[in-house]
Amino acid sequence: MIEVKDLVKSYGGNVAVDHLNVTIEKGKIYGFLGPNGAGKSTTMNIMTGYVASTSGTVIIDGHDILEEPEEAKKNIGYLPEVPPLYMDMSPFEQLMFAAELKKIPKKERQGQVEEAMTRTQIVDVADRLNKHLSKGYRQRVGLAQALLGNPDILILDEPTAGLDPLQIIEIRDLIKRLGKDHTVILSSHILSEVSAVCDYVLIISRGKLVAEDSPERLGSLMGAGQELKVTVKESRNRAESLLRSIPDVKEIRLYTEGWKEEGCCQFLVCAKENADIREAIFFKMAENKVPLLGMERVSKSLEEVFLELTEEESREKEASKHAGNL
Repeated sequence: MIEVKDLVKSYGGNVAVDHLNVTIEKGKIYGFLGPNGAGKSTTMNIMTGYVASTSGTVIIDGHDILEEPEEAKKNIGYLPEVPPLYMDMSPFEQLMFAAELKKIPKKERQGQVEEAMTRTQIVDVADRLNKHLSKGYRQRVGLAQALLGNPDILILDEPTAGLDPLQIIEIRDLIKRLGKDHTVILSSHILSEVSAVCDYVLIISRGKLVAEDSPERLGSLMGAGQELKVTVKESRNRAESLLRSIPDVKEIRLYTEGWKEEGCCQFLVCAKENADIREAIFFKMAENKVPLLGMERVSKSLEEVFLELTEEESREKEASKHAGNL
């Protein structure tokens, strides 16, 4: 659906998007995840044709956003972080006006508007003025506006920003429903939001794509070895000594969470890359008559992956800057 190739956007001496390459496939909900200032909104503005890139290309369903903007934009519904609403219009008036701007045939406009209002659940406020609506309802009106013309792609910039917890849940549920019929791209710096809504995550830091995969599989992208939480009934020193004697064990740390039983201890055991140490641990404890009470794999959370990747990118940037000053 979308191909972003070697995209660069500079403002003066500041690089907001740094040689970004992204492919968006049909039928998924994608999350652009990154800290504030990472380049998420700039990338979205370029993808929608709102801002021109310094270099690189964006292809929307076979159409270059700069060379064929009208054809490319027909495939996109866009919701900026602040919905572009006229406060003295009602949602119905706003959507009818937007339908006209999108060149929807006159005989189809009201039907499309009513369908968009139904899908976003704003029929009950259709005749109120936008200025009297809550922020949650204004977001829904913005989403309804993005849906006009039935675009294949919905691009949503921070769609839950500034909403209360109930409104956030409602908007997330709405996005999930829309994802059944549209390819959805949303940006967020909220980890729980991306985990709850998205099928695929792209982590952006300082304008670069630093990782991409499903929320569940991102931990494996870190190149880290297997991590196990091991519980044994033995003194800490002896148990640690036995674990360290296993050849493929890289690191051992005392695991302090959730285990209080007297005479037992719990460790986080990290293996060398690509090594599976579960059988070795089992046999080592059995040979030494140490009761092995538990062994479970520990997966990195999306939060841990996010922090590790963005901190690594920041360190590399600072190191490069320092080297350039020498």
